[in-house]
Amino acid sequence: MEEKLKIFMCEDDENLGMLLREYLIAKGYNAELYSDGEAGLKGFLKGKFDICILDVMMPKKDGFTLAQEIRSVNVDVPIIFLTAKTLKEDVLEGFKIGADDYITKPFSMEELLLRIEAILRRVKGKKVKEIPFYKLGNFLFDTQKQTLSIGDKVTKLTTKECELLSLLCAHANEILERNYALKTIWVDDNYFNARSMDVYITKLRKLLKADPGIEIINIHGKGYKLITPSADDLSKEENIQVV
Repeated sequence: MEEKLKIFMCEDDENLGMLLREYLIAKGYNAELYSDGEAGLKGFLKGKFDICILDVMMPKKDGFTLAQEIRSVNVDVPIIFLTAKTLKEDVLEGFKIGADDYITKPFSMEELLLRIEAILRRVKGKKVKEIPFYKLGNFLFDTQKQTLSIGDKVTKLTTKECELLSLLCAHANEILERNYALKTIWVDDNYFNARSMDVYITKLRKLLKADPGIEIINIHGKGYKLITPSADDLSKEENIQVV
């Protein structure tokens, strides 16, 4: 029998939290609910979850802080924020932390379910990456371990950073169309996902600064281009693509 997917929920509105939990259980999920950020962190550390749903405004520990602490122990678990806040600054703050989606209250449970299912399809249904390693100038990018290395420094990438850098590498020295990247990684090319991608591009630029020969540039009205030293041939080392 297939094991039920497990959802971590942290919501201080008791009525809303219970309704969501019962709804998700009725839809075939295993859902655990916590009412504040401190209790939530303890619960998260004790279990293994497929996705997190976090309210932003909570007592003891807010959702943004909880998300950062979750990310410190699990960079891959998807996170959806629930909030009454609609300011763009708050939305961007959530995406900077590594949110996969952001839903403003009030919302329908059906909408939340569809967003959960879309994220889980993307996470669970990923294709095996064809190229395990990319050589970018002085960097070695391991797409399976999700690491970017230069010299003795190894940086662990989030899943989205890894997916976005993989796409850029696959289109190295060519234009990676913005809408194509959004639909490939985020499924939907809406405003919030577009801003989320901008945040990840900024993060990747900072990481790649260690090699001045590598650069991600904006192509106005089209997308991005990963500029690397010219290399048309495969590395002599098996399974390493030089870009």
